[in-house]
Amino acid sequence: MKAATVQDIKKELQQLPAKELVEICLRLIKFKKDNKELLTYLLFEAHDEPAFIAAAKLELDECMEQINLSHLYFAKKTLRKMGRIITKYARYSGNKETEIQLRIYFCQQIRESGIPVRRNSVISNLYDQQLKKVQTLLNSLHEDLQYEYQREVTALEED
Repeated sequence: MKAATVQDIKKELQQLPAKELVEICLRLIKFKKDNKELLTYLLFEAHDEPAFIAAAKLELDECMEQINLSHLYFAKKTLRKMGRIITKYARYSGNKETEIQLRIYFCQQIRESGIPVRRNSVISNLYDQQLKKVQTLLNSLHEDLQYEYQREVTALEED
């Protein structure tokens, strides 16, 4: 089965009655956890972005508490998981500021955890990639916001 284009789906959805649209949404969320999480965000959390960010940071804190520092291999796996969580929340939000805040918070958590970032090339690359993503996002923001976040990024870049 070949999937229709977004534009075709949009036209078709606009022609459907509200009751049928609700049935389609309910059927869609049964198939994938990501669909259900996205719909949850759109219905319950999109109107309060600061609370969404706080909840995401809380989840990152929980992951950071579970990190196994006995071997850097285990720490690396948990850090990658946290990176995937941030990417997922950034996709749900679609707000660049939210993504920047979460990525900066993630880097701050890594620094505060005492993980020897530069001792392991994979963790070092992961950390540097997060900073690079933040820098790319910063370039697309308004100058005033850039200045605020740039100070935090500069502090994270210092070794």
